[in-house]
Amino acid sequence: MVRIPQKPSILPQFIAALAGGMALFLGVVIVWTLGFQLLYAGRIFPGVSVAGVDLSGLSPSDAAVKLGQTLSYPITGKVVFRDGDKVWVASPVQLGMVFDPSASAQAAFKVGRSGGLFGALAGQIHSLGSGSDVAPVIIFDQRLAYTYLQSLAAEIDQPVTEASLHLEGTNVVATPGQAGRTLQLDATLLLLSGQLQSFRDGEVKLVVREDQPSIMDVTAQADAARQILSQPLTLVIPNAQSGDAGPWTYDVAVLANMLSVQRVSDNGGTPQVQVGLNPNALRDMLVAIQPSVDQQPQDSRFYFDDASGQLVLIQSSRVGRTLDIDQSIRFINNALARGEHTVPLQVVEAQPAVNDNATAAALGITQNIAEYTSYFYGSSAERIQNIQAAAERFHGVLVAPGEEFSMGQALGDVSLENGFAEALIIYGGRTIKGVGGGVCQVSTTLFRTVFFAGFPVNERYSHAYRVSYYEQTASGAVDSNLAGLDATVYFPLVDFKFTNDSPYWLLMETYVNVEARTLTWKIYSTPDGRSVTWETSGPQNMVSAPKPLFEENADLDKNQMKQVDWAANGADVNVTRTVWKDGAVYFQDNFQTHYQPWQAVCQYGPGTEDPEKMAKRKEICLPPSF
Repeated sequence: MVRIPQKPSILPQFIAALAGGMALFLGVVIVWTLGFQLLYAGRIFPGVSVAGVDLSGLSPSDAAVKLGQTLSYPITGKVVFRDGDKVWVASPVQLGMVFDPSASAQAAFKVGRSGGLFGALAGQIHSLGSGSDVAPVIIFDQRLAYTYLQSLAAEIDQPVTEASLHLEGTNVVATPGQAGRTLQLDATLLLLSGQLQSFRDGEVKLVVREDQPSIMDVTAQADAARQILSQPLTLVIPNAQSGDAGPWTYDVAVLANMLSVQRVSDNGGTPQVQVGLNPNALRDMLVAIQPSVDQQPQDSRFYFDDASGQLVLIQSSRVGRTLDIDQSIRFINNALARGEHTVPLQVVEAQPAVNDNATAAALGITQNIAEYTSYFYGSSAERIQNIQAAAERFHGVLVAPGEEFSMGQALGDVSLENGFAEALIIYGGRTIKGVGGGVCQVSTTLFRTVFFAGFPVNERYSHAYRVSYYEQTASGAVDSNLAGLDATVYFPLVDFKFTNDSPYWLLMETYVNVEARTLTWKIYSTPDGRSVTWETSGPQNMVSAPKPLFEENADLDKNQMKQVDWAANGADVNVTRTVWKDGAVYFQDNFQTHYQPWQAVCQYGPGTEDPEKMAKRKEICLPPSF
């Protein structure tokens, strides 16, 4: 067997050589590092700068001097602010910046000396290789910067301006909206701080918040307002008939005073401007004309033709209407928005109960069931005129089954314009001249017709004293048994009311015979079996009239005298009525009347001697004749 000799291994030798090299390298590094540290002991490492100023190899004190001499940025630097066309330039020192050279030099000196051994070496190597620029140490007095920014805000800020409309006379002036702007001080201050830290001139962005108005443009609303004021407004009654009130026209100046500009929200909650006439002003305007617009429905009027048994039309029915104020307000504003200036009022109609084609059979009117005639001998022309005017109001009037009839409402306004004249009335404890004297002849006649027809009387008032007209008979004599059967009406304070408690309509007819001095009231219907008996106590507890009163009247001449009030004895009267139906008592009622004793009054002119003797000679202011 042949033994082959082994070659010696070189690995141990290589390892030994490598270890020796590493030791040599480390030794060199250590020697170099220690030498580098010793070289820059107390000095700033190479490659270190502050704000671009190289401080390599300088002691902190020398570096501070160099920085103080080199960096004049706080004083000579420029910081620019811009807002649109406005530009402001300030130095850093104006903005509260103060540079600290010593602190900055110390910061530079610390580069490569922190972070432990390896951190420090890394810092030194980085500075040598790439350089290290240290931010300057500054003192930033934000109070000065805040004050400066506030001065800018005074020029930049502007409030939100909402678009608006206003009137100058009848001219519409529109002002557009304007966005609000607010300089955000804190956000801008943060950007300013960063710019100052850079130690370079530059522009700082102003952070401005814009707030949009909720309403920017009112051009359309201004046009709408001008359209409203372009011509007068005319209100009319829809389907107006002859005799209806209106039209009512309101000129542009009136409309301008009523114009309303309101902020409202649409269905989505978006605010907008609404132009129209002020609803409250419109309401006042409509309330003022409502009495002229409103009218009660009016039944047709007829008279009963006895020969044919049919109704004869004497006045057509009339549809009633009531002004709908709320609906009219909306309708007027909507019409104006459409450019319409003649606007129909909105009304609620009410149909009459009886129209022109009604028949006697349908209403249950077959014959005359009641009739009464009163007399007015000795009445003046004015009193007769009033009797005619009042009686005419009731000719052909219908009363529905179950209806309570008000004479005052049917009579309406007693005025000179409506055909009445001034005649004697009882007012305030005296008999004086007043419009409508003699109307009570009509109310008394109606009361007696209803009384003897057997219908329930709901409201009746007697006169203050006995009036001879209401106790006259066909011969002209006075029948005291008629005392207590008078009725007065002074609507709305005093009224006469009765109820048609029959199942048929009542038709009333009135006839005045001026030559005969009679007023006849007729009621047509269908008899329902009722009849009337009555008893009267006649005047009782009589009280004599006071002695006549004589008073001076400066409007009369000497020895001229006239009587202005007439004497009447006081009395009490009790009337009992029994209404029978089919042989049995249907109902019974009682009418108690108290008449005051009434004083005669005579007036005489100044200088008249012994007025009482003159009155006897003239046969005036005499005691009551009944």
